[in-house]
Amino acid sequence: MASPLLILFSLPLAVVLYHLFYRLRYRIPPGPRPWPVVGNLYDVKPVRFRCFAEWAQLFGPTFSVWFGSTLNVIVSSSELAKEVLKEKDGQLADRHRSRSAVKLSRDGKDLIWADYGPHYVKVRKVCTVVLFSPKRLELLRPIREDEITVMVESIYQDSAASGKSVVIKKYLASMAFHNITRLVFGKRFVNSEGEVDKQGQEFKAIAINGLKLGASLAVSEHIPWLRWMFPLDEDAFTQHGVRMERLTREIMQEHTLARQKTGGAKQHFFDALLTLKDEYDLSEDTIIALLWDMIAAGMDTPAISVEWAMAELVRNPRVQEKVQEELDRVIGHERIMTELDIPNLPYLQCVVKESLRLHPPTPLMLPHRSNADVKIGGYDIPKGSNVHVNVWAIARDPKSWKDPLEFRPERFLEEDVDIKGHDFRLLPFGAGRRVCPGAQLGIDLATSMIGHLLHHFRWTPPAGVRAEDIDMGENPGTVTYMRTPVEAVPTPRLPADLYKRVAVVDI
Repeated sequence: MASPLLILFSLPLAVVLYHLFYRLRYRIPPGPRPWPVVGNLYDVKPVRFRCFAEWAQLFGPTFSVWFGSTLNVIVSSSELAKEVLKEKDGQLADRHRSRSAVKLSRDGKDLIWADYGPHYVKVRKVCTVVLFSPKRLELLRPIREDEITVMVESIYQDSAASGKSVVIKKYLASMAFHNITRLVFGKRFVNSEGEVDKQGQEFKAIAINGLKLGASLAVSEHIPWLRWMFPLDEDAFTQHGVRMERLTREIMQEHTLARQKTGGAKQHFFDALLTLKDEYDLSEDTIIALLWDMIAAGMDTPAISVEWAMAELVRNPRVQEKVQEELDRVIGHERIMTELDIPNLPYLQCVVKESLRLHPPTPLMLPHRSNADVKIGGYDIPKGSNVHVNVWAIARDPKSWKDPLEFRPERFLEEDVDIKGHDFRLLPFGAGRRVCPGAQLGIDLATSMIGHLLHHFRWTPPAGVRAEDIDMGENPGTVTYMRTPVEAVPTPRLPADLYKRVAVVDI
């Protein structure tokens, strides 16, 4: 009986001594006082980036938070972001992988969860030089534009006659789903009745299950000596892996047979990776992991980004009308927009930038893990610590932005600000070695979606709802879903024949 009691009472003492050791050996950034064992896990509010922005006001732009026994350092200024993502990038380019991330990424054989090293450099080169090259993105443009016209047609059919309001997220999510499946797999998972087919249903189920498994052990991951109380459900992860592999190999076999029949490869990512398998020495594990990386990144973030932009545009009719004036002047009412029009629509581009400034889809980015002892902002960051860049707080910093809480796209006409990792005041896609390789695709897709929605429709709040009453709160999570999906009334602006789908065959 004495032994368990001794262990029980010695654990808090061991944790206190552990923190004392860190404080004496390193000059760690200030932060909220950690509790024994759990650290600050129960001090952090659900919407973490807002909580961290509040704590930055108390402790300064560099502060520390303990998740169990893991030190996390949060930086909240553009100068410190530059230090983390550019000047000290080499020491801070690794990833912290939880037990679930290890399983889902096949132990870092993908891109998102891989540590920085030869494997990461190789697969990133495949992404930047091949998958997301300007040539391939242009070749795949008709698919993106096809799916946008499907979205517009669906909104028109559901609301034109009745004038009723629609939940915008429903249409954005459907468009993002079909777009990413066609870009990745080269197929639209739809049967002859226009419904999602068996493969598509399995695809969605795997994606949803992956999110559940990824979040299932969140608290226990930070307290290694208590993991025996929260064992990993090996069977669940094994079954998930089997489902992923079975579906991917089924589609892989379809593509292999199609290539044998036609003698050539198509432009979508799956065929591209199969073609490059030998040249880049890509294992099947890496191909499967990369494909699901693309799906994870491309299924949610476009819809999230555009929903936030549309919420702001419904709340700000002045800005909406100004975009529509530009669209009418450049495109007119006799044709629909294409991505080729984007360079001639500077104000629309400013709207996209301003929405991404106020509502970055991943407000804390994914954490960077230090692979060596390093100094940030004059403080010591020990090897193995996680560093988070609060891009949400940086983009609302009054030291960098005039009237930072105001939705005012004109600020980007007054100053041209890069959003692909070169200006550290605005980092919706990250920066440095781990900058998002699909940033340009994300920008083009969001700009095109918003442009079509505003060119085809005028958007107003539902009856009885004031624009200023639209809920602009966020749900907790790594990505920022709106707490309440935005609902609005779309009123057609163009001739009826311009609301029909412009279908294309997969390329």
